[in-house]
Amino acid sequence: MEVAGTLTRADLAEALHSEIGLSRAESSKIVEQILHEMCAALSRGENVKISGFGTFVLRDKGERVGRNPKTGIEVPIAPRRVLTFRASQMMRERIVTAG
Repeated sequence: MEVAGTLTRADLAEALHSEIGLSRAESSKIVEQILHEMCAALSRGENVKISGFGTFVLRDKGERVGRNPKTGIEVPIAPRRVLTFRASQMMRERIVTAG
């Protein structure tokens, strides 16, 4: 199995630059604006759905009791909000056929 690299903001901006022909500065600004809007929506408690890609979902987890695996001592785990990503069916199919 191949070791995959990491797609970065710079890679996304470069793709916009080469595919669409925008300047590098414009491409970078667009990538930053999209990420800013996604973060702002999530911080307001909204989920972010990108059709054909997936959905970023916020979930509130309640307080619970955990256990330290080394010592076995029970410790309380504070309530928190977690972010999960659910890939769309189309994305799942793309990933399976690409592998």
